[in-house]
Amino acid sequence: MVASLDGIRHLESGYLPLSAIATIKITEGPNQVSRENAKRRVVVQANVRGRDLGTFVAEAQRRIEQEIELPPGYWLTWGGQFENLIAARRRLMFVVPLSLLLIFVLLFATFNSVKHSIIVFSGVPLALTGGILALWLRGIPLSISAGVGFIALSGIAVLNGLVMVTFINGLRGEGRALDEAIVDGALTRLRPVLMTALVASLGFVPMAIATGSGAEVQRPLATVVIGGVVSSTLLTLVVLPALYRVCHRKGSNDAAGPGEPL
Repeated sequence: MVASLDGIRHLESGYLPLSAIATIKITEGPNQVSRENAKRRVVVQANVRGRDLGTFVAEAQRRIEQEIELPPGYWLTWGGQFENLIAARRRLMFVVPLSLLLIFVLLFATFNSVKHSIIVFSGVPLALTGGILALWLRGIPLSISAGVGFIALSGIAVLNGLVMVTFINGLRGEGRALDEAIVDGALTRLRPVLMTALVASLGFVPMAIATGSGAEVQRPLATVVIGGVVSSTLLTLVVLPALYRVCHRKGSNDAAGPGEPL
């Protein structure tokens, strides 16, 4: 900037007016300059409604990459709830497999048999399928709360199968034939399994239809549990006895002796 002759004269006298080196005017601009790590930072906030946060950010990232060219020295960082979502998703990727592994280990400790543990554990896949189908029917995206619901659902599905297989093993230990033990066990355990399913599903209905504050967290969790309980109950009452019969068909209809494995 070149100072005026007037400014040079004032400079020689020891004083320099601001008007000699700058123009002052009122204009629009940021009310504050934020910095992070000694660098300027501008925060752009948005509230997402009607869709899940993950797909919204993915679409925003794609469109920014295609339509906007950032000047040199500029970069983007996605934070806020999306940052928390990524952190929670990484934790679930560790917690969910660990939970399923612990469930199987406990089943093996209960039955001391890999075969029976697998039969009971087979309730988990169909329960998860029912939860995913329920989310799809209601148009709810897969979220962190839905992931927590899948963990709770796995326990409920395994509990029903555990009740059924334990009772059938008890009947066979009393000397019942295989087919007779399976039929009597399925019929006798029908009421406890249905009661467990009804309590779990009906208890989550208010959460599934909630519309107030926190409903975005409650609805996915409750939907997963209700849908999964329905499908896992069908598995426990229909598929699980059939699997038990297939896994023990070598023994035909003979009753298990006192020293024979069930």
